[in-house]
Amino acid sequence: MDDFNKSTSLPQYSDMIYEAIEALNEKNGSNKSSISRYIESNYAGLPPGHSSLLSPHLTRMRESGELIFLKNNYFRPGPDAPPKRGRGRPPKPKGPLPPGASSPTRSRGRPPKSKDPLELAMAEASGAPPKKVQRTASPPVIGPDGVVKRGRGRPPKVKPDFASLGFN
Repeated sequence: MDDFNKSTSLPQYSDMIYEAIEALNEKNGSNKSSISRYIESNYAGLPPGHSSLLSPHLTRMRESGELIFLKNNYFRPGPDAPPKRGRGRPPKPKGPLPPGASSPTRSRGRPPKSKDPLELAMAEASGAPPKKVQRTASPPVIGPDGVVKRGRGRPPKVKPDFASLGFN
């Protein structure tokens, strides 16, 4: 990762950053400019873009949990500090399985419908998907006062009789 250090006399950037933070020993932590000044004063032969190389190293060390970043200052985490965990909710701890039980894997989604063996045989024999049953219109209901009552919902579409129209 530290391929920018061409000279073999320079230690890795992470080691230089650790040394700078420990040597500066500031109560509120060390900021980027003070770390950079310490490294420039103690190490000769730094690459020309030292300050632009320092930023990605500090960011990488902060994201990996090697450094703590608080109020624009960098700290080295204490020995009793918990390790940094990833983003998101941690997984539930898995309890021990009872002896002889397999892992409780369930298929996802809705379980399939149970198939009627007679319908399956008919569908396979015909080779075509089963047809939907068409509902017929119910006969008109005549009320007690002699008026024809309409059923609920939209009435079915009336199909013209072509024989009575003369289209034979």
